[in-house]
Amino acid sequence: MSPRTVAAAALVVVTTLAVAGCGGEDDGGKKKLDLDSAKTPAASTGGKTDTSDDAGGPRPGATIGEIEGPDGIVVTLRAAVRDKGGFVTVSGAVANRGTKPYTPLTWRSKETEMKSQSSVSGASLIDAAGKKRYLVLRDTDGECLCTTGLVNIRPGESRALFAQFPAPPDGVRDVDFQLPTMPSVRIKISG
Repeated sequence: MSPRTVAAAALVVVTTLAVAGCGGEDDGGKKKLDLDSAKTPAASTGGKTDTSDDAGGPRPGATIGEIEGPDGIVVTLRAAVRDKGGFVTVSGAVANRGTKPYTPLTWRSKETEMKSQSSVSGASLIDAAGKKRYLVLRDTDGECLCTTGLVNIRPGESRALFAQFPAPPDGVRDVDFQLPTMPSVRIKISG
C-alpha cells in the first residue's frame, strides 16, 4: 500500500469516528436531529423564548439575574452551574451604561492577603433557608477563583465576569448573589 492510500484510509477512519462521536448520549431512538429547527432557536419553540435547556440549565445568552448599580453599572448573570466537584460557578458580564469610566474597587474582598485588588472577590452566595453565606474560593497563591483586572471599564464597554463558590447542599437551588455596595439578586443554580 502506498503512503497516500494509508493516509486516505486513516482520514476516513478518523472522520467516521468523529462523526459517530458527535452523537452524544444514546437517547434510545427517541430524538432525531431536525436540521431545519436547529438553524434557529425560535423555530423549535414556536417563537417563544425559553431560558432553559433540556437538562434544566440556562440556555446560552439567557439572563438569570440582573443588578443595576450606581453610575449606569449593570451586572447581568447568565448562569450559576453546580459541578460534580462541589463547586458553583456564577458567570455573566458587567456593563458600563454610564458616561464615565468605572473601576469597581468596592467589589473586592477586605482580606489583606488578597493579591488582586481589582476583582469580584467580595461576592457571595446566600442560602437564606439554610442561613449560610458562601464566599468566593481562593487558590493556593491567594488569588480568588473569580474575575480579576476589573479596572477602567469605559462607557459602553462590557466585560465577562465569573466567581466560583463552594456548592450549597444538593437540594438548594435558589440563592441570592451579592456584590458589596450593590443590591442582591435571587438566582437559580442549575446542574
